[in-house]
Amino acid sequence: MSIGDAPSPLDQDQPTDSDSHATPSTQPSPTERFRALIEVTLCSGFPTQFALILVLAMIGAAPPGGTLPLLYVVVLSLADAVLVLGLIWVLLRVHGERPVPMFLGVRPIGREATLGLLLVPAALLLVAAAFSILLQVAPWLHNVTENPLEALIDSPLNAAAFALVAVVAGGVREEVQRAFVLSRFESHLGGSAVGLIVFSVAFGLGHLVQGRDAAIVTGLLGAFWGILYLKRRSIVGPIVCHAGFNLTEVLIAYNVATSATS
Repeated sequence: MSIGDAPSPLDQDQPTDSDSHATPSTQPSPTERFRALIEVTLCSGFPTQFALILVLAMIGAAPPGGTLPLLYVVVLSLADAVLVLGLIWVLLRVHGERPVPMFLGVRPIGREATLGLLLVPAALLLVAAAFSILLQVAPWLHNVTENPLEALIDSPLNAAAFALVAVVAGGVREEVQRAFVLSRFESHLGGSAVGLIVFSVAFGLGHLVQGRDAAIVTGLLGAFWGILYLKRRSIVGPIVCHAGFNLTEVLIAYNVATSATS
């Protein structure tokens, strides 16, 4: 029987592998805490992107004049996704951890995917409401008038390239990354609530190029997906919701760009 067809003990309030992972029987040692902190930092996305930017600069592929060409964004995003996912896989193998309990849990995959799809409107509403509130109470946070990434989505080919990045680097990489980081915080670094706050802030800071208000809203969105993972113990719902949200944003940006040029 496949995972997607298996009955869900979580739906019956029975203990699972993820429950035992969430409440370790012994406190982690200082060495284990330090190791977890290093792993979280390595897989946060910042060190890998910085390293890739240096490599691209060394081979003469730095963006000219501070601009962000489409090819540069796509290559950097996809390469970083491969690097982060590879690091997580290696770390799990080194510690003898099974990825299925951490990332998929025991809930039916089809049901989780449907839930993620149904939550896309909720994510869009959250973003719209947050931007509206920030614009009213703190308009100075809106320091970027035009999103530099959305400005690149001006043709069907560019939109397709961004759609690929939205699914792979956004939906898949960021949700695997989030689940890994939250699991490390949960077991070694002060608990899942601490991890949710820390990683949501880091997630938002990673989007500062889109504006201070966008960074805050993105942090809230990251917390939304993090809570969904912690409640469901499966990355399927967050991946589908995240990818669906990103694809909707790409479609909106493309429609705006083509309408402006028509």
